[in-house]
Formats: sequence, structure tokens, C-alpha cells
Amino acid sequence: MNEEQTKTRYSDEELEEFKQLILAKIEQAKKEYITLKNTLAHQDGNDTLDTSPTFKVLEEGANVLSREETGKLAQRQEKFIQNLQAALIRIENKTYGICRETGKLIPKERLRAVPHATLSVEAKLNQKK
Repeated sequence: MNEEQTKTRYSDEELEEFKQLILAKIEQAKKEYITLKNTLAHQDGNDTLDTSPTFKVLEEGANVLSREETGKLAQRQEKFIQNLQAALIRIENKTYGICRETGKLIPKERLRAVPHATLSVEAKLNQKK
């Protein structure tokens, strides 16, 4: 058994390392969220120089699709930020990195890749069955 299999929680030093990782990800995610929201706000302008009806219909259709996609991306980004903030709370509670299904520590590699993970890969795979 390796050390991670016998420990019941991550040390304060390890939790601090994850906290810094998550704070950096939140900062980046917020920047991307603001960019998406600004994109949505500026898509209302109709600066079409070509006034042919066919061109306008095509452009408006593309704008609607683009707005929907951008809106979905913004929603996903907002949810990602909320999940990261919830992970910070788990760090403060010293419950971060503990699988909510198995109670075992989630490997550091998984947490570095998916810092808001609450399930081990094993528990995640069992959910899909």
C-alpha cells in the first residue's frame, strides 16, 4: 500500500498546494467568463454593410446560433467557477480530495487534472453502470 492509500486526508501543506491551484483556475475561469459575457453583450449590434435580404437572413441565423453557443459556454464556465469555489470550501473544511462515494483519497494526479473532483475514477465509473 502506498502512502495515499493509508492516509485519510491530505496534509495542510498539500491542501495549500491545491488551494493555490484552484485560485489560479478560478481567476482564469472568471476572465474567460467575462469575455464570453462581453461577447454576448456585443453581438446585438448589427453592423452589416451588405443589405441584401439573403445575406441578412444568413447572418442573423449565424448570430442566433453563435449567441446560443456562447450563452451555453458562459453557463458552463459559471458552473465550473461554482464547482471550484465549492472545492475551496472543502479545503477549508479539510475534506478536500476525499471521494464522496468511497471515502478514500482521490489521487493527486486526478485532483491536479480535475481540481473540483468529488469522486475517484473508480466511483465515477461505477456511477455510469
